[in-house]
Amino acid sequence: MTRSSAVPAVPSSAASGSGASGRGVRVARAVLVVVGVALIGLGGWVLTETVSPTRYGGLLVWLIGAVIAHDAIIAPVVAGIALVVGRTGRRITPAVLAIVQVGIVLGVVLTLVVVPEIIAKARGPKNDTVLPFDYGVRLGVAWLVVVVLTALAVVAWTVLARRREARRAA
Repeated sequence: MTRSSAVPAVPSSAASGSGASGRGVRVARAVLVVVGVALIGLGGWVLTETVSPTRYGGLLVWLIGAVIAHDAIIAPVVAGIALVVGRTGRRITPAVLAIVQVGIVLGVVLTLVVVPEIIAKARGPKNDTVLPFDYGVRLGVAWLVVVVLTALAVVAWTVLARRREARRAA
């Protein structure tokens, strides 16, 4: 079988985006762009109205840190897991991979939020009531909950997918 015979023909209207579905996609994109620009404008307005200009530097550092955390930690971890799972040769559905990736992203974000508290607690707070908990243990428990919920979601998805396949086969 040649490659050209395995690929279904695409009508020219669908390929060019001039069909009804192409117009719907363009409308959806336009709506998303307008909503996005409106939310950016709202965010800018709220920033100027509620945050003192003397705090813009700290906010900028926090935003840069968020970008670095995403690009240096979260994205490579999620992409690496997708690569490792893809190379195992086992049949893993994209839905299961997505569930696992969501669990990992959630755990990493929780870690990025809690690590500053762990560091501050280790340095010793000036006021004992500011950081009263053992954040390391709580982070461990949070990771355990994320792992268990992710595993349950994978099992539930797999069971439902197998039931759907069994119904189709019957």
